[in-house]
Amino acid sequence: MPQETAVYTHGHHESVLRSHTWRTAANSAAYLIGELRPGLDVLDVGCGPGTITADLAELVAPGRVTAVDAAADVLDRARAYAKGRGLDNVRFAVADVHGLDFPDDAFDVVHAHQVLQHVGDPVQALREMRRVCGPGGVVAVRDSDYAAFNWYPEPPVLDEWLELYRRVARANGGEPDAGRRLLSWARAAGFTDITPGAAAWCFASPADRAWWSGLWADRTVASEYARIAVEGGHTSLEQLEAISEGWRAWGEHPDAWFMVPHGELLCRV
Repeated sequence: MPQETAVYTHGHHESVLRSHTWRTAANSAAYLIGELRPGLDVLDVGCGPGTITADLAELVAPGRVTAVDAAADVLDRARAYAKGRGLDNVRFAVADVHGLDFPDDAFDVVHAHQVLQHVGDPVQALREMRRVCGPGGVVAVRDSDYAAFNWYPEPPVLDEWLELYRRVARANGGEPDAGRRLLSWARAAGFTDITPGAAAWCFASPADRAWWSGLWADRTVASEYARIAVEGGHTSLEQLEAISEGWRAWGEHPDAWFMVPHGELLCRV
């Protein structure tokens, strides 16, 4: 039975999708690419708007990618994106990773990007991903680690942002510092052949830091996260507005640099 208890902190506001649609297999799943070959069947868990999904589908064609997400509305966007890329080897479905509606050993590769930090029981999620992955296959997971984010300059308002985000995410049932915990979760889920690693995004060019700071400035006041933060009693709209302005000011600094580290695992079945 599904055991979902977490609330997806970000929602699917435009400022969130602005980030998600930037993601590709190259910048978000490079550790997995070497495992892929034509003819494999892939399950992409938490596919969101489908940009990574489409890249995976091209890499395994004529194999098939099954892309699932807990939110039905974002799957419409993913379907349209796959159609625009001319892909006919992708299917989409609503699913809860805690209780996947697929038989045992159904896929050669099971992939999840930025999913385990948002679920109520990441170990159960990994058990399900392992169950539906066939012998000789691989389960690939990647999650950021908020506590390890680093930036410069270091205005106090961004420390305030990070403390607030981590508090809201945990109140929603998630674990924002998931990257460092992936290995322990995978071992608890029964995996024994695990290749752990790490990688990072870096936003430091004028265009990149403007994009990154702008989407977080907007997300802080306009996304589902903002509503949850205020209605949950974690902050006020005035505080969120101050943090949003802090993001914009930081992004305008010529020395601004931001690193987002991720934990990565390849788990052999």
